[in-house]
Amino acid sequence: MRLILSLLIIAITVIGCKNEKNQPKTDAKKEDAASGATKIVNKLHYEKEKHLKNIKQLTFGGDNAEAYWSFDGKSIVFQANTKSWGLDCDQIFIMNAEDVLDNGKVAKMISTGKGRTTCSYFLPGDSTIVYSSTHLGGDACPPVPKKEDHGGKYIWPVYASFDIFVADTQGNLINQLTNEPGYDAEPTVSPKGDKIVFTSTRSGDLELFTMNIDGSDVKQITNELGYDGGAFFSPDGSKLVFRSSRPKTEKEIKEYKDLLAQDLVMPTNMELYVCDVDGNNMKKITNLGSANWAPFFHPNGEKIIFSTNHHKEKHDGFNLFMINLDGSELEQITFDGVFDAFPMFSPDGSKIIFSSNRNNNGTHDTNLFVAEWVD
Repeated sequence: MRLILSLLIIAITVIGCKNEKNQPKTDAKKEDAASGATKIVNKLHYEKEKHLKNIKQLTFGGDNAEAYWSFDGKSIVFQANTKSWGLDCDQIFIMNAEDVLDNGKVAKMISTGKGRTTCSYFLPGDSTIVYSSTHLGGDACPPVPKKEDHGGKYIWPVYASFDIFVADTQGNLINQLTNEPGYDAEPTVSPKGDKIVFTSTRSGDLELFTMNIDGSDVKQITNELGYDGGAFFSPDGSKLVFRSSRPKTEKEIKEYKDLLAQDLVMPTNMELYVCDVDGNNMKKITNLGSANWAPFFHPNGEKIIFSTNHHKEKHDGFNLFMINLDGSELEQITFDGVFDAFPMFSPDGSKIIFSSNRNNNGTHDTNLFVAEWVD
């Protein structure tokens, strides 16, 4: 589901910075005054990216995103919608973290191949994976809403047919963790291995919930009007970070409720929040405007890395930034002129994996990249 956001935004962000494949890089280079980002697409690393070292591209073509490490750091699970792999919409794949999917190599699909999937994550022991899927609602890919049907506004579907499932690494479905009517998706797992956090409409709004890894002991974590989602646990499992919209005016509230009644949201204005795992000590940590999302804790538990377009004059691209939990010391991490999101540190904190439009020959392809992390 998060990949839908990236794909629709990418179609906008790449326009204007697409270069011919054989055009010399020296002719294509142009500085972005708002961020210092260069508009070169065919480049792995940018000079200002001081926290990233030895960047390696893992996928080459299609739409690949939300790659997350196994507990032992040896594998990754991700979602992909790659036509050359015979896909019409996102499915879930796993691969060795050291593999490179070039020259036609295909990762191992572990979802059913039916419906649309999203938000996969390893469970303790690395032999099973939790993910969201619409396959119980039908074999076909559910339709993506068109902007022209909503006044040209960017709209994001929250399909009511999404439920959360567990599969083994051979693709066999083992368990269904959610059975409530409405949207249940975006599961991630605590590093402690005891809890899953997810987003659901079971309360009538898009709220965060936690459950045990077997689906028991469901608890509601947030309760304010607005879209709460994309949550991740802190390294010690004591806190959650997530993105949220908080409609305030009468007009904003009406628009939010009207869209949600159609299983839709408009996620163009989101800020980041942190709270205890039980929902206490809620704190807003960004106040940047625009879209701030895909947050993940730094290994020290005191910083958050996330994706944002707040620094772009036309909001036409996303880069990774890092910020302290108290909202101080905002720092830009990536500097390409297109799209970076879905960062995740490896369990030992030595590497970071993320999705990007860099180095894609001016196409709309989103690929996976891994780099050594330098503090």
